[in-house]
Amino acid sequence: MQGLNRRGFAAVLAASGVAAAAPPQPPPRRSGPPPEVPPFQAPIEFTRQDVPARVRAFPMTQVKLLPGLAADAAGWNRGYVERLPAARLLYNFRANAGLPVGSAQPFGGWEAKADGKHATELRGHFTGHFLSASAQLYASAGDQEAKAKADEIVAELARCQQKLGGGYLSAFPTELFDRLDSLSQLPWAPFYTIHKIMAGLFDMYTLAGNQDALKVVEGMADWAGKWSGSKTEEHMQAILNVEFGGMAEVLYNLAAATNNDQWAKAGDRFTKKRFVNPLASRRDELRPLHANTHIPQVIAAARRYEISGDTRFHDVADFFFYEVSTARTYVTGGTSNGEAWLAQPRQLAAELKMSVSTAECCCSYNMLKLARHLYGWTADPRYFDYYERALLNHRIGAIQPKTGHTQYYLSLTPGAWKTFCTEDQSFWCCTGTGVEEYSKLTDSIYWRDDDGVYVNLFIPSELTWPEKGFRLRQDTRFPAQPRTALTVAVDKPVHLAVRLRIPSWLASGPTVKLNGRPLEATATPGSYLTLARTWKKGDRVEMELPMRLHIEAMPDDPELQAILYGPLVLAGDLGAEGLTEQLITGPMGPRVQALPIEVPTFRAAADPASWIKPGDSPLKFRTTGQKRDVALIPLNSIFGSRYSVYWQVT
Repeated sequence: MQGLNRRGFAAVLAASGVAAAAPPQPPPRRSGPPPEVPPFQAPIEFTRQDVPARVRAFPMTQVKLLPGLAADAAGWNRGYVERLPAARLLYNFRANAGLPVGSAQPFGGWEAKADGKHATELRGHFTGHFLSASAQLYASAGDQEAKAKADEIVAELARCQQKLGGGYLSAFPTELFDRLDSLSQLPWAPFYTIHKIMAGLFDMYTLAGNQDALKVVEGMADWAGKWSGSKTEEHMQAILNVEFGGMAEVLYNLAAATNNDQWAKAGDRFTKKRFVNPLASRRDELRPLHANTHIPQVIAAARRYEISGDTRFHDVADFFFYEVSTARTYVTGGTSNGEAWLAQPRQLAAELKMSVSTAECCCSYNMLKLARHLYGWTADPRYFDYYERALLNHRIGAIQPKTGHTQYYLSLTPGAWKTFCTEDQSFWCCTGTGVEEYSKLTDSIYWRDDDGVYVNLFIPSELTWPEKGFRLRQDTRFPAQPRTALTVAVDKPVHLAVRLRIPSWLASGPTVKLNGRPLEATATPGSYLTLARTWKKGDRVEMELPMRLHIEAMPDDPELQAILYGPLVLAGDLGAEGLTEQLITGPMGPRVQALPIEVPTFRAAADPASWIKPGDSPLKFRTTGQKRDVALIPLNSIFGSRYSVYWQVT
């Protein structure tokens, strides 16, 4: 990583009180040959030893969204959450516990009722997601209605748990776990669903202060601990070949929140050794694993490291993120195809041809969660280069305006289009992570350490830091306009550092003004500019973020290229010919093979600015001099049209 530009720095220090620290070093990685003995060969023993975080995100209660892209997405999602009745979310739980269901109608899709023609064995999972989303809506927006509905659901889940004996709680019977235990007639991921319910209850406790939720989740943890503890290690490792979501993560979180190591020891039983051993040895053996089955296991490894200091778990998370983000990630920041890693590392052009079902949205949701953990260890801004790319291009663009419906796959097959869930007949895994994603868009904009604030995302928002009497308002139309402005309000002058992330996609250090005066100090792309001074009411920092066109080629096919403007992935708008509401709403992904179209190819120079010209409004471009020219706009703004992100360019 390059250091700070110190041109004229002494003069700036004298004039403005600005100081700078060296940029964070790259994340620590082990060097030398991989270990000869698999790191997780021995039994895992838990000892509590918390690893201090280098930086921490500000609580969502201290950050408020202002009008902009993120606020729009949050509003659409909030509307969808509000429209889902508690009685329908509880239907299968009540039915499974033998309690009256009243006049409520069950949902369809992955929440179909037990005696329905299309019943699924994941029923109940979305209610867990819903609780997490509701808790986050309360934390991020003070949504009292969301909290009240979720409190009602928690109370009824407690009633169902008591009817079932006081520990086990789900929307399906324990017979699924009998089948899992026997390893015959394998069920569809019962522990995956148990995790979602436990995580939702845990969020209701930690974010919404619901004490009953803690009692219910501890009862579930006790049941899960006894069930898993009754198995031999060999048998449990075989059981872990069936998807189990983030069971270890929620148990580690519960252990940390309650100071009860019992739950962490139960979490250790959900460590799938045949998956984590290669990662801890720095080997990519991800092909052909199901992607979103395994990313939550890595998040759990990151959490285990944080509460134990066991470096084996650190190495699992560190290597996995590095490998997936550099060798198995498309230009949008998304990963997977057909829900799996189908090809060898850096063979993305080959993998793209294998299926139209690229970039499952759950994978992006979970990779962003993982990135937050690793960033907290190091404060390395390059994690937020990744985070920004995935958030802007994959997540912001995967929610349907007004309806709040979300996607399963963000297909990158040329000629694809976006497809969305239905109102009440889908409830895919990505519907669940979708309602969570857009209820917590305040959780990563601002971070802190003992010295001050890190501004990591350029999103219109307000930060309140009551302990310091410090408030920060960020006004920006980024990325529509390449700049942001930060205005300070304080109870009394306060000395602290404000660190501005300087994105790696910038061509050079940005122009920064403090109270209208240009600073002669700047910082290289991929680092921070640190402004350490005594802040007064009305102090204002303005930063230009000049964006430029650039090309990102596939690692295994340099002629297959994507076009970006700053961090934004541009897509060619190929029109809506042949698309119907039935093709857009309901299917998990686009049926491109059934409705093929001819996608243009380009003959062009290496410099995209020579053949791609600005349009009549910001973020609109058009190719020139091609056999068929194409309008290019941000992928996150395309809805209801076919598009292409990757182009054959010669």
